Amino acid sequence: MSGPSGPAQATPHTSSRSAVLDVIRAAGTISRVGLVRATGFTGATISTVVRRLIDDGLVVETGRAESTGGKPRVLLQLNQSSRYAVGVHLDQAGITYVLTNLGGSVVARMSRAGVGAEDPPVVVERMAREVDALIDGVGVERDRVLGLGLVSPGPLTPTSGMRLTPPAMRPWEDYPLDRALEKATGLPVVLDNDATAAALGEHWSGVVGGTSTFAALYMGTGIGAGLLINGLAYRGASGNAGEIGHICLDVEGPECWCGARGCTEVMAGPASVVAAARADTHLARVTGLTGENGARGARPSVVAEFAAVARAARGGEPAARALLERSARYLAVAARTLANVMDLELLVLTGPSLAIAGATYLPVVQEELDRSFFSRATHPVAVRLSTSAATAPAIGAATMVLQTELVPLRQGLRLPDNLSDAEPGRARAAGAAGA
Repeated sequence: MSGPSGPAQATPHTSSRSAVLDVIRAAGTISRVGLVRATGFTGATISTVVRRLIDDGLVVETGRAESTGGKPRVLLQLNQSSRYAVGVHLDQAGITYVLTNLGGSVVARMSRAGVGAEDPPVVVERMAREVDALIDGVGVERDRVLGLGLVSPGPLTPTSGMRLTPPAMRPWEDYPLDRALEKATGLPVVLDNDATAAALGEHWSGVVGGTSTFAALYMGTGIGAGLLINGLAYRGASGNAGEIGHICLDVEGPECWCGARGCTEVMAGPASVVAAARADTHLARVTGLTGENGARGARPSVVAEFAAVARAARGGEPAARALLERSARYLAVAARTLANVMDLELLVLTGPSLAIAGATYLPVVQEELDRSFFSRATHPVAVRLSTSAATAPAIGAATMVLQTELVPLRQGLRLPDNLSDAEPGRARAAGAAGA
């Protein structure tokens, strides 16, 4: 599988294996004849690949399709419990872990304290213990775990993890995060940006449907976006595409931690909302933001403080509501820029902060796109709130590992419009998931 040193070289065998696995996943159940139609591979190739997949325990035969006059075709489906993947979302505010099966369904999850002020090696050792607890807690055999996907705020480099980091994560600059965690856990590690992972998680769940150009707008401690084009993540030259948190909304605006001025993150991010709330004496008292430290002597995370403002807004506090709406308007302008550049069909709002306050942000973003998206006369941009916004990056991190087994290395595969040998409803599910 792909590791920190870069992607593995595809061979004809691994390409056909990946393609067949992904079509089976997308279809739910499908026959060998259906696989020939969907992939374009010969019957002999399909027979050979399917036999090996069954021998490896990745695929099982699951009955027969209804007869259309000839011998009923044997149906195939993924053996969901044959392999697993771990996803980890590392952030200053918290660390989220998920364990998914081969089909991408979450079988275990947990959240623990974030990195705080601890040194990176200490955090990595703790993460290794927590990964062990996650796997052991559901009794999964270790050799069935394909690997670990690790995602964190960008920007990242392929060889040394974080280079330019938010102030709270500065101890992680130049720290070889993926290699350290691989050594600590004994699992292959794939590293990526948390916003890209969130987009992958949304796509893998099937909620994106057949959308060709889709973005996940992510807001946790910071702001970013993950981009998918025809089901494939667009990462850019260094894996840092989609950094809409650092596009300029005001050339004379406040300085951002990245060194630029007027960035989306400094204008609309949770930290800016919290700072404005603290500056309002009444609102600071209502939200409990008057003190610097929490009960344990450490100041709560930005996400936790943002949640306090969001609760006040939901409770009818007009000053809190005004701060969230101001943030939403700035974020909506950044979303419009992203939609114009990418010609988006769908934008999903996700991430821990939007899990808390998404109901306020969604209508503002949708109104901005309806009113000002450049190509609105041609097609609209639909805006949705993720159903798994708080854990989407961790789910996407596990998805990255699964993709090494399931996503075709050969491009251009499409499921047929009519999978006549699939169970009723499975053809629609296949189209929704996408090949």
